Amino acid sequence: MAQKKAVKKVSKKGVKKGDVYKCSVCGLAVRVDEVCGCIDACDIICCEKQMRPQKRA
Repeated sequence: MAQKKAVKKVSKKGVKKGDVYKCSVCGLAVRVDEVCGCIDACDIICCEKQMRPQKRA
């Protein structure tokens, strides 16, 4: 009998090309130019805190 492999669910809120993240401490903004393709979510850290996505205009 074949064993079933566990499949991790990918978050629908993944990072996309063109997304902008901003540091709430220093104000540095980062735009995503290339997506890494990791299965797990990647954290973008600045000033020892996770950067938050900025709303699109």
